[in-house]
Amino acid sequence: MLIRAYSSLWMMGGFALIIYMGHLYIWAMVVVIQIFMAKELFILLRKAHEDSHLPGFRLLNWHFFFTAVLFVYGRILSQQLVNTVTSDKVLYQLVSGLIKYQMAICYFLYIIGFMWFILTLKKKMYKYQFGQYAWTHMILIVVFTQSAFTVASIFDGIFWFLLPVSLIAINDIAAYFFGFFFGKTPLIKLSPKKTWEGFIGASVTTMLSAFMLANVMGRYQWLTCPREDLSTGWLYCDPGYLYKPEIYSLAGWLPEWFPWKEVSVLPVQWHALSLGLFASIIAPFGGFFASGFKRAFKLKDFGDSIPGHGGITDRMDCQMVMAVFVYIYHQSFVIPQSYSVEVILDQILKNLSYEEQRALYTKLGQLFLERQFG
Repeated sequence: MLIRAYSSLWMMGGFALIIYMGHLYIWAMVVVIQIFMAKELFILLRKAHEDSHLPGFRLLNWHFFFTAVLFVYGRILSQQLVNTVTSDKVLYQLVSGLIKYQMAICYFLYIIGFMWFILTLKKKMYKYQFGQYAWTHMILIVVFTQSAFTVASIFDGIFWFLLPVSLIAINDIAAYFFGFFFGKTPLIKLSPKKTWEGFIGASVTTMLSAFMLANVMGRYQWLTCPREDLSTGWLYCDPGYLYKPEIYSLAGWLPEWFPWKEVSVLPVQWHALSLGLFASIIAPFGGFFASGFKRAFKLKDFGDSIPGHGGITDRMDCQMVMAVFVYIYHQSFVIPQSYSVEVILDQILKNLSYEEQRALYTKLGQLFLERQFG
């Protein structure tokens, strides 16, 4: 317990520092976590005897992994990368070309890996090699792709990364303590220590925490402003209606002697309740899935990367489920569905060269003058 508490303090301190440093560093942290998770899972089904007869075969896992990194983050962060290099004409043209052909580059990298795999096939090793090939793709689809949604949320505003991560941690801690002190009724056979008392207590705690934390986090521009490029400077933006307080009168609801007559609520707090509901009811099933997987392979933990906690994957099982939900929820219910002029121009300019953009701006200027002055 002491080792676990000590490593938790180090992790929380490091996490707080990275949040303070900003979007780019949080993205780097997510990539490092994904590398450690991939390492733990690649090792999981290895067999030393078979591997000794397949020199270089393990490099193939990492070839597919970094191809997936290039593909996914190339798609997610293409606009931020373009915005970062706009002022340098040569660099802008280079980056624009890479983004334009990024899908083709990734496809050919994947084909190289596919051919590499075929060329490494050895007699009497086919079953093991194809099993490893399938396991690698499962890791990339189920683990890497889900956690990559986290990065998209980060650049929409650190709020949409920090709040869900905090809610999962709060739910996990609350479930442990409620289960320890009040738990009597088993919840699920996959996790015998989980109880209904812990589950219900954690759900209530998580919902209350979501509502209160959203009010605190929603008042800081560093957490709410989206990052449009890959710089690390301070952010200034109009926070939007979601982060502007609304006053609700309590008159008629509470006795006259009650000291507070009105309450200030940020609209984003109502969205936070949806995140809290998911974090307390659905996200724990990511942990149940991981527990069932470990039991299937008779494992206590996925690794030993974190003293007292096990592997990185053991700490990220619920976070992966949560990451996908947050991204989909934000895109579906938070971002306004109407398209602004800026959004339309961004979509048009994304596929134009530097000269084509200048020509477009010149033409738009001429059309504006013609309309204004005939």
